[in-house]
Amino acid sequence: MHANPDGTMGSLDDLKQVKEAELEWEAKVREAAAARKAVLDRLNAETDAIVKAERASAEGSRELALKQAREVADREAAQIVAEGERAAAAARVGTGRGPAQRSEEILNAVLGSFRRT
Repeated sequence: MHANPDGTMGSLDDLKQVKEAELEWEAKVREAAAARKAVLDRLNAETDAIVKAERASAEGSRELALKQAREVADREAAQIVAEGERAAAAARVGTGRGPAQRSEEILNAVLGSFRRT
């Protein structure tokens, strides 16, 4: 036998109590670890669900933004084509002659300063 801190001699009952206390604490530690794991598993599942939902939402927003950008680009392209068609029509109506018939005028406008020398 050995002496306790208070100077008394320990008994077999004291050892049994220590062992029971150790087993109790080991069980509490295992329970706490299991509870911690359960909470972490639940939080991971919730996080995964949130991320999945946000990805779907972001994809929907991206598709909508692309659709809107395409619509704007299509409108702008149509406007440019219409302006070009109006300008071409005005050019045809303006003189009644096409570029082939106006080659001398075009050459004079482009090469004017060189032709005069």
